[in-house]
Amino acid sequence: MKYDDASWHYGDFPSDLSHENGATHIAMFLAWAITRDLLGEMHLEDPEDRRDAEAVKQRDADPREVFLKWCDEKLTDEDLSEEGNAFASSYYENRYYVDLEETVPYKGNSVYRIENSWENYELMFKVLDRRFEEWRRRVAR
Repeated sequence: MKYDDASWHYGDFPSDLSHENGATHIAMFLAWAITRDLLGEMHLEDPEDRRDAEAVKQRDADPREVFLKWCDEKLTDEDLSEEGNAFASSYYENRYYVDLEETVPYKGNSVYRIENSWENYELMFKVLDRRFEEWRRRVAR
């Protein structure tokens, strides 16, 4: 299953931005999954991916660069663990963009203008943590 693809966003993309800006919001979700140990087996089995993941956890790597390197601009079910996929299936398409727009500051009228910064990642991580815990409580009933 494909949750998101940066190329899906290029049709209404601001002409003054690099296409990599269309990957920032996707990288935020993947970086959160990395830091919460929700990665899929293919990344856990690859030694280079494990090094990249550890660098993201330590804030020593750019999550967008890691996303583009690993995922060919696409976030799929292969990138996430079973629990990560269950959460993403429930949350990503239904609420992620709303939370992103309400949480992370951006200039102008486009979320593609979100700055690729750890400060912004941290803002979104807090929301994702809350949504994840809410989701866990719902599925535990």
